[in-house]
Amino acid sequence: MNVQVAVPPTIDLATIKRRQQAAWGSGDYAVIGTTLQIVGEMLCEAVDLRSNQRVLDVAAGNGNATLAAARRFADVVSTDYVGALLERGRQRAQADRLPVTFQEADAEALPFPDASFDVVLSTFGVMFTPNQQQAAGELMRVCRPGGKIGMANWTPEGFVGRLFKTIGKYVPPAPGVKSPALWGTKAHLDTLFGSKAAVAAESKTFVFRYKSPAHWVEIFRDYYGPVAKTFAAIDPEARETLEADLYALLGEFNIAKDGTVVIPSEYLEAVVTKRR
Repeated sequence: MNVQVAVPPTIDLATIKRRQQAAWGSGDYAVIGTTLQIVGEMLCEAVDLRSNQRVLDVAAGNGNATLAAARRFADVVSTDYVGALLERGRQRAQADRLPVTFQEADAEALPFPDASFDVVLSTFGVMFTPNQQQAAGELMRVCRPGGKIGMANWTPEGFVGRLFKTIGKYVPPAPGVKSPALWGTKAHLDTLFGSKAAVAAESKTFVFRYKSPAHWVEIFRDYYGPVAKTFAAIDPEARETLEADLYALLGEFNIAKDGTVVIPSEYLEAVVTKRR
């Protein structure tokens, strides 16, 4: 009797990464990203950033943590694998006359020597890498012993975590790829960084504020890559259903009673200290 053993499918991380890159490059994330600036400011305070430190912002998007670090007179390198987002960060830095080095880079293969930075930051960025262990390893590698890795990651139970579960019903994630929202749990960070670092984490809340539920749906449908790509990938009937699901999600989380949108969204602020 022959017994067939199911072999798990091989995960094509390169293809997944290309699709993710296309998703984040679609729309214009900067329209939403600029509203999150306060998170970068708070993260720089959480890592106790100093003016004499060399800082790397990984998966920087349009540069919230980058600008926050540069405002504290640190020596900042800002990286992302979407060049258009880096350009938005560059424009913002120029407008504020902040000296920043911008460089396209993959969070899973950072083009810097070991122990190059005193502080490594990422706000809602590195959490979306398909190979989570590889990305965590790169953050650790480029951070000097005794240095800090500061991150802001959406939690599974918070509004954005639920948003990704909602769109996942229409375009399921690739089999075998772990949920990005796992980065929003301390237990997972302990697993990723292991015994070579000490992880301190605290639940924080960012508040989305928009003119109305319809305004929020319009902005995220048009400018937030993962949502825009989901709408583009499904048929018109499914789009109507997805839109209804988004309004239901907004109704669950919105605390405003005046027709506007005020949505507290939980994230995990984590400071990982690399052991000497």
